Amino acid sequence: MRAQPPASHYIDGLYVEDEAGETFDSVYPATGETIARLHAATPALIEQAVAAAERGQAVWAAMTGAERGRILRRAAAIMRDRNQALAELETLDTGKALAETLVADAASGAEALEYFGALAADLRGDYIDLGGSFAYTRHEPLGVCAGIGAWNYPIQIASWKAAPALACGNAMIFKPSETTPLTALKLAEILSEAGLPAGVFNVVQGLGPVGATLASHPRIAKVSVTGSVPTGARVMLAASATTKHVTLELGGKSPILVFADADLDAAVSGAILGNFYSTGQICSNGTRVFVERSVRAAFVERLVERTRAIALGDPMKLTTDLGPLVSKAQYDKVLSYLDIGRGEGATVACGGSAATVEGFAEGWFVAPTVFTDVTDDMRIAGEEIFGPVMCVLDFDDEAEAIARANASEFGLAAGVYTRDIQRGHRVVAKLQAGTCWINAYNLTPVEMPFGGVKRSGIGRENGREALAHYSQVKSVYVEMGTSEAPY
Repeated sequence: MRAQPPASHYIDGLYVEDEAGETFDSVYPATGETIARLHAATPALIEQAVAAAERGQAVWAAMTGAERGRILRRAAAIMRDRNQALAELETLDTGKALAETLVADAASGAEALEYFGALAADLRGDYIDLGGSFAYTRHEPLGVCAGIGAWNYPIQIASWKAAPALACGNAMIFKPSETTPLTALKLAEILSEAGLPAGVFNVVQGLGPVGATLASHPRIAKVSVTGSVPTGARVMLAASATTKHVTLELGGKSPILVFADADLDAAVSGAILGNFYSTGQICSNGTRVFVERSVRAAFVERLVERTRAIALGDPMKLTTDLGPLVSKAQYDKVLSYLDIGRGEGATVACGGSAATVEGFAEGWFVAPTVFTDVTDDMRIAGEEIFGPVMCVLDFDDEAEAIARANASEFGLAAGVYTRDIQRGHRVVAKLQAGTCWINAYNLTPVEMPFGGVKRSGIGRENGREALAHYSQVKSVYVEMGTSEAPY
């Protein structure tokens, strides 16, 4: 066990074990080796975490925003100092290439802590002049918030949820995915080292029942979940029992529209980033690539050439571009969709099968796959696969492309490639997606709100918008004269 933590959970500033909880393993996807064994939280441990969070939140909320911000920024600096070790642990837990985890995981988590740490001192309400009397608003913390993470970006997601929650004066109980449980514990360590009061950020491990308990707990004011649409629906239903605040960052089947006047090399790069980065396991991936018919052949030729050059291999080597899928279950799911695509009549332009990597016979590797001759009614074009599988479709005009891009229950993201900047803005305005890019894809700076519409979610993460989802407004009317009853 190369990555066994001191204990499974982190509560009230300390590692805590709960041996009464069922055991589960963290597995290195490149080899199938168990790297850590943990215990799920029992109801008694969850109650312990809630009580610790309540105590910690009272202390934390009484501090000034400037004081809270200094601690968050200190934590960001520690994360940057330990980026190498955090990236290596993230690679062990997820199987993602170290070349990615070094720049996209703990690094982006540190950016979130730094950004919201800077905003913590600037939380303020409004003054409303009422002609003699006046009113003002206060932005107050919600209290104890729960975060439920996904397995594709474990420490990033934990940071994206913790940073705005803590900046606003809340405490958080975070449940990582049981598939990738390790780096959230390191975040908790770092926050404590930076000076966060005990109980303000807690980590409890477990499977679905632990998340359901957090979502329905009467003393938890908000739950934020990153995951699949079915998971989000279950969390929302559980949260409705106590009418708590909910943020849902869910799945997608996002479109990328490539017009004939686009820089094709840039569009190919965007399609690659939007499908194969992180072995295709990104919720915002643009897995439906619509290409204007007149440039489709040239686009596919360049795309296939570059896709075939993607290096699969040892995730710990910096020369590796793509690692394995995160789990055997995900591997089997993706392979089943490759069979479905061929059965539906799509053409495999490259990839289309499991991949064999020397020295990693037990690893869950899949070759980056491009399907062409895809039609809108195919399952591979409508269902979220969450693997390195791209569907290329073609279109004849702008109106058709927009209509077909919007013909989905999802609405997380979308991209447009065109040299016509008026068209770029015009098309983006008509796309039913919460996060859009023009001549880029999958860039998510912390300053920019991120989230979806339709079944892809509710609420936003990152940017100033996130602060509104972790605070509540109190309105105060101040009478400056005499208030008289009318009877």
